[in-house]
Amino acid sequence: MKKIVIGCDHGGFDLKNEIIAHLKERGFSITDVGCDSTASCDYPVYAKKVAKAVAAGEAELGILVCGTGIGMSMVANKVPGVRAALCADCFSAQATREHNNANVLCLGARTTGPGLALMITDKFVDTPFSNDERHIRRISMYN
Repeated sequence: MKKIVIGCDHGGFDLKNEIIAHLKERGFSITDVGCDSTASCDYPVYAKKVAKAVAAGEAELGILVCGTGIGMSMVANKVPGVRAALCADCFSAQATREHNNANVLCLGARTTGPGLALMITDKFVDTPFSNDERHIRRISMYN
């Protein structure tokens, strides 16, 4: 059972809750680091919590949700060891896991409907890294 840590800001609160319910139903272990309402808050706080948990090995994967997913991805990618990908389609979610070994999925609640967001989430959490030498070599060049 994969451990997944998830966080959001006020713009992603409702979608985060849908994703949590969906993943729990599928049997995943979920840690929710907030936020806990639609009251305005600062997305970097939650992006850092998720990214640091993934980098520390407390979870295998992370999921971040804000209005567009852009801010969350920018913050998460500043944490060493995190490879956050903003995905708005299933192909990108699959490719970033296979090729980039992405470990944090970022979603935009205001740009991606809940049905598609759940499909993207499933594709992300279900797709393993390819372990192809060329991808390992390229990932090692990130730093």
